[in-house]
Amino acid sequence: MPLSNSLRLLAAASVLALGACQTVGPDFKAPDAPAAAGYAMAGDPVTTGVRLDPEARSAGPWWQAFGSPDLDRTIRLALNDSPSVAEARATLERYQAEARAARGALQPQVDATAGAQRERINTQAFGFTGFPSPTISLYSVGATVSYDLDLFGGARRRTEEARARAEEAARQADAAYLSLSGNVALQAMKVAGLRAQVAAVQAVIDGDRATLDMVRRAQQAGGEAPSATTGAQAQLAEDEALIPPLQRQLDAARHQLALLAGKSPAEWSPPDFDLAELSSPAEVPVSLPSTLVRRRPDILAAEAELHAATAAIGVAVANQYPDIKLSANLTQSAIKPENLFNYSSSGWNLLSGVTAPIFSGGTLKAERRAAEAEARASLARYQQTVLRAFVQVSDALAALGTDDQEAAALVRAQTAAEATVRDAENAYRLGGGPLIQVVDARRQLSRSRRALAEAQGRRFADLVELYAATAADWGAQPSVASSSR
Repeated sequence: MPLSNSLRLLAAASVLALGACQTVGPDFKAPDAPAAAGYAMAGDPVTTGVRLDPEARSAGPWWQAFGSPDLDRTIRLALNDSPSVAEARATLERYQAEARAARGALQPQVDATAGAQRERINTQAFGFTGFPSPTISLYSVGATVSYDLDLFGGARRRTEEARARAEEAARQADAAYLSLSGNVALQAMKVAGLRAQVAAVQAVIDGDRATLDMVRRAQQAGGEAPSATTGAQAQLAEDEALIPPLQRQLDAARHQLALLAGKSPAEWSPPDFDLAELSSPAEVPVSLPSTLVRRRPDILAAEAELHAATAAIGVAVANQYPDIKLSANLTQSAIKPENLFNYSSSGWNLLSGVTAPIFSGGTLKAERRAAEAEARASLARYQQTVLRAFVQVSDALAALGTDDQEAAALVRAQTAAEATVRDAENAYRLGGGPLIQVVDARRQLSRSRRALAEAQGRRFADLVELYAATAADWGAQPSVASSSR
């Protein structure tokens, strides 16, 4: 049979077989969106300045809502230089390459061969005696074409699984992007809060020194005994002792910022974030639960993992069915190179092979059950991821509600403490009050100022947590996933 006719028959058989192909195993269906209309639990504090919105979009990356150019520059630096983002990008590229490789395996595979060999023919081995054993050269070129008909879709399911794994890696890269930006912002808020606490304590220390000077002037005027300075000095020392622990925390936060930015502390110093330079957004748009599950990267990664696990069931099912592979081979061989491409030097073959499992000791059934169990586990992980996301949003909303209450109470406490200090100092100057009242008033003012600074920093941190938990327009700037696609 001429080669051209044989190839036509091979192609026709392939078309007929492809017409009979089917894809076994379950088709993936994304889990339904939750029916919940909100996040708050009964009894949670009411949070002002939050709006539930199906779109929950803002004009730019979420961190720009704080109005800090320093924060914007620091986060962008981290997104460019952080090793965690580089790792996520490399992992994504790996899975994307594996997906392309799986897709390529669905196409006909063509290989070229070429060879040259020098051979001595042993005529004695063929029963020829008295004949010399000649030494010859043999040259050959050829090509092989192979194609897996994939009758039951095992290869197609493998390709689907690989694409889902690539999608999972893309979403995990997005999650790394969001997590990094959130962690940088949290550390920036921590730096600002600690600097505010240091400033508050320093203000109290300055007041302590003023009180000590006042006592010394009273001593010089004969209104106080020399021992009267003891209480004022003790208060000054006690307040000065508050600075080193705060400074240690501040140094650690600054070093952590350098780590997140992909720098060593010796080569980069973060900006001096200041609470007074941060603006609190008047209103925070928060995604509805039904929208959050379609936007938050870690939920989408869990969904892609579930998709991959579902496709793996199809691979395991297809392995239990027969498969047909077709191949064709053409070889040109000649003793002399000039005769290599003569028709008389050609040889070819066509081959179709069927493989069908008969007995595997239960391996194939066990592999199928294992894939089904893994899919159920993936579904449980997806559900747990969704629940964890909702709890994080609920925690952030509840924290903001208590932050507002705490800040309002601490503002009133600080105002009252400042008034008490003024009254105690005036009474002491006029000789109508003891020094201990001044010291106690100063101590209370120190606590209220520091507590207010800490509460203000915590509120900014809780705003960051809310933005990150709701994935609020973090993708307004190209992410590591989209930039690698």
